[in-house]
Amino acid sequence: MLSRVADSIYWMQRYRERAENIARLIDVNLFLNIDAPGDERQQWHPSVVTTGDYDLFEKLYGKPTEANVLQFLTFDVRNPNSILNCVSLSRENARSIRETITSEMWHEINLLYLHVKDAAAAPKKALKHPFEFYAHIRRSCQLFTGIMDTTLSHDEVWHFGRLGNLLERADQSSRILDAKYYILLPSVEHVGSPYDDILWAALLKSVSGLEMYRRSWHEIRHSHVVDFIILHRDFPRSVHSCLRRAEDSLRVLGGTCGADASDTVSHDPLRLVQKMCGELEETNVYDIVKFGLHEFLDQIQTKISEISQSMYHAYLSPYPKNSRSALAAEVVRAGQEQS
Repeated sequence: MLSRVADSIYWMQRYRERAENIARLIDVNLFLNIDAPGDERQQWHPSVVTTGDYDLFEKLYGKPTEANVLQFLTFDVRNPNSILNCVSLSRENARSIRETITSEMWHEINLLYLHVKDAAAAPKKALKHPFEFYAHIRRSCQLFTGIMDTTLSHDEVWHFGRLGNLLERADQSSRILDAKYYILLPSVEHVGSPYDDILWAALLKSVSGLEMYRRSWHEIRHSHVVDFIILHRDFPRSVHSCLRRAEDSLRVLGGTCGADASDTVSHDPLRLVQKMCGELEETNVYDIVKFGLHEFLDQIQTKISEISQSMYHAYLSPYPKNSRSALAAEVVRAGQEQS
């Protein structure tokens, strides 16, 4: 299998999952503004921090108001992680491997791209009904993954796409929890209050986990929510669940991509994922609280980044000019020229 194809399908799914999660993050903040209105900066500042682009945002916009954050995270071409750029990059990676993916997959990602592109041309009109707009993005992203699972042969191509999806989802779930860490407890007096419950319920909604959480626990407690999003083995958006399924795909790729058991470079991703899964198996929520939630989540994000780097060295390099890095550079350059 060509590394070009592996690189494109992997990043096609990573960028699509990233766009979906940014839409989720925005969606939950919009609901919080209705259910528990508060200081605008406190409400929207974490949303930019969680993407890792706050320095750029501050340079371009300054104050994190709702309007500024929505524009930056959704349509700003100068932001490499905006929904518009992520969808564009996902589509471009899909276009470069049209002969490998199914026509149904191409049709859906192209429809999503056209929808976001048209909205970017008239952002005020698009965000007049923001709940509908971001819900459409989430549904289209979920539909695309469903189409991939049901129309694409479950061979090494599918496994690379699945890995991109799962690694990005694990990273984004940790980031969403990390972002909410900054605003979920404004003061000790709110612990156990209806206000506290609303905020944690909103966090669960952002990962589509409220109903599944209530199947395990009847009342909302922050320790249970942390356990559910990080450690739950069966919830498909938990960090642990994503990594367990990523491990399964890496095992398959270790056999189909010609990796030798003595080739430590090729087996780095599998070994790193296995080690991380083992650590999560032995961790409980009280260990996380004792260690520090933010510090623990930061450690998770660092380890996922190491897995991504090992994926590149084992499978995705060298890649051609039209792949992920070059495309990202072109997007940023286009944004700079437009500004």
